Amino acid sequence: MFMRVDKLQAELPAPKKADPNAAAALQELLGGKYGEMSTLNNYMFQSFNFRSKSKLKPFYNLVASITAEELGHVELVSNGIVMLANGPDKPANEKGGADLSGAPFADMQDTRLAGSFLSNLGGAMPMNSNGASWNMDFVTTTGNVVFDLLHNFHLECGARLHKLRVYETMKEATGREVCGYLLVRGSVHAHAYALALKKITGVEVEKMLPTPNIDLSKIPECQKYLDEGSHRRLYTWSPSDYKEMAGIWGNGEQALPGDPAGELVVVEGMPEGGKIHELTGMASAFGTDYAPEEMFDISKKLYQASR
Repeated sequence: MFMRVDKLQAELPAPKKADPNAAAALQELLGGKYGEMSTLNNYMFQSFNFRSKSKLKPFYNLVASITAEELGHVELVSNGIVMLANGPDKPANEKGGADLSGAPFADMQDTRLAGSFLSNLGGAMPMNSNGASWNMDFVTTTGNVVFDLLHNFHLECGARLHKLRVYETMKEATGREVCGYLLVRGSVHAHAYALALKKITGVEVEKMLPTPNIDLSKIPECQKYLDEGSHRRLYTWSPSDYKEMAGIWGNGEQALPGDPAGELVVVEGMPEGGKIHELTGMASAFGTDYAPEEMFDISKKLYQASR
């Protein structure tokens, strides 16, 4: 089962301006071939289909716990997309009765993914940076643990390369923060799968890392995560389960060369996380509605009744 916590995995700065084209670029990290929808669904269905879970518990636990983190990555990237598409945080003072005849969204027809606004009001969707839908053909789950772990290593390496390229298209701090955090955590996952392959085959796959050769010390948005030791941590995402992966991630294993030194550790639970920014309504776009005041009043009464 999954437990949901009303936070993001990392704190994202509010954008200084709306940038729908940057949001479109960030869509690649959500619904592209190497995006978070791919990592989530590969690991999730591998964990569902995993053979001999009790006998291969450290390996099963590794895939299962990373699944939970990837679900949070889908949420983090999606929030980055909607924040960039919609612009700075605004006071929640929406009023109905806006003038629709003045073409208030005329600029949207020239944006890279106009359909993202026209259908989803600047929301995130499981698609890539060109609007092509994510699909199940990106999922590999063979039932062969070595093959699947090798595939996962390849997937994380491809994802890190794409994150760097998307990062280099970004000037807005919101999108760069998403990329910086995910570059560090993607390095953790690639390292974890490399160590799992090492344990089960004897081949020192971690010597291939970093693959691709990304020097995180040159990316400012990665620094605080490296300084706090995020590159050395795997989380269980559970109050009591998945601890056995410490036999793979831990047990004297060390951080990758080039990253701040230290021993790899398994942390019970989850990171502290950051707030979810609130999207304000747009009455002129019927979101939540053209005249939302009655809805807000009903919601207020329901909230008070729950206290």
